[in-house]
Amino acid sequence: MENKDNKNNINENKNERNNKDIIKIKNNESREVKKMETKKEAVLNNNNKVFYGKGAEVVPVGVKDYNDFSKETKREQKMVGFDPQYRDFVDYIMTITHQIWEEKGIGVIYDTYHNNVTMHLGTSSLVGIKDVVANTLATLHAFPDRRLIGQNVIWSNFGAEGYLSSHRVMSTATNLGDSNFGPATGRKINFRTVIDCATTANRIHEEWLVRDNLWIVTQLGFDPHELAKNMAKASKSKTNPLQSNYGICESMEGQFMPEKYTAKDDSVGEMMLEMCSRVYNAKYICDVKKYYHENAVIHYICDKDLNGYDEIQGMIISFLSSIPSGSYDVERVTCTDRANNDGYDVSIRWRLRGINDGIGFLGQPSGKPINIMGINHYHVKDGKIIEEWDTFDGLDALKQKYVGLEEE
Repeated sequence: MENKDNKNNINENKNERNNKDIIKIKNNESREVKKMETKKEAVLNNNNKVFYGKGAEVVPVGVKDYNDFSKETKREQKMVGFDPQYRDFVDYIMTITHQIWEEKGIGVIYDTYHNNVTMHLGTSSLVGIKDVVANTLATLHAFPDRRLIGQNVIWSNFGAEGYLSSHRVMSTATNLGDSNFGPATGRKINFRTVIDCATTANRIHEEWLVRDNLWIVTQLGFDPHELAKNMAKASKSKTNPLQSNYGICESMEGQFMPEKYTAKDDSVGEMMLEMCSRVYNAKYICDVKKYYHENAVIHYICDKDLNGYDEIQGMIISFLSSIPSGSYDVERVTCTDRANNDGYDVSIRWRLRGINDGIGFLGQPSGKPINIMGINHYHVKDGKIIEEWDTFDGLDALKQKYVGLEEE
């Protein structure tokens, strides 16, 4: 009997050790899985241009009206240093936009912007929170009933505890006050704006803003070319007398042909880098058929919608033709996965720089250097672009074309 009890005790001890070993192995496996996931995320974000955000961490804008979006209660994202009133980073961007512009809560800027914020506006910049407040007041003076309808917020991490957003907005407004464009016209207009914001601990410290100003002035009834000439004259008095240009940006490097970037893997960010390099820099316009769905739609500036390969290729040719040797450089690619395996929302911030020595969307060539900053949004699924929103300031490009020409 005693031997039997000893055997039972020995077996129980063995089982206990085995269970502990199994738990230990599972814990190790769990740690290894977490390490692999962390490593995978690090690899995905290792490219200094491509970054990813997890769609499941936020409540996406999707097709929700702001009335419904503002009532959401789901909280998944833990944002260090942010005000607890914001559910997640998408809610932060949507809420402060609504409070500042539609509720006229200009003081929210003091709560959510850094004192030393820099706002990039194409060829000019605003520096400091006072400039941001002044610019906001001036815009609301000209368009006091402006409504900003958030169409999407594409986001990713930015540093250890920061975030970067790319916020696409469709605005409606009535021009009831004088603006930088001219006297009040009383006209009702609509226009698209895309804003990239780098935010840490509840404060935006850098912002890139692109607005379709060419469509705004067209709707207001102003002649874009005459207005651009006047803006060029006004900017001349602000130009530093020192040298302003230090080289010509070109798609070729000396005698070397334009570089054709090859995707390092099948990720959406790498695919988009390859597309921009081949189509816009190396000018393989034929590759539109490789990267775009056959029924793809591009929402271009000035309220133009382009459908299918022929119209898309024609638009790209017209765009590049004004600056035929220019370089098309991608500054950042931000990717957020969509729910229900519906692909990715992708934002690309880019610059086209070079000499306006060709006939294209800017009209007759001027020989002047042009620098265009743009932010495009995409819906990408199964390796193909389904829908695209192109946004850049065509009026600012025209202004650069006319700088100095009034004396010739």
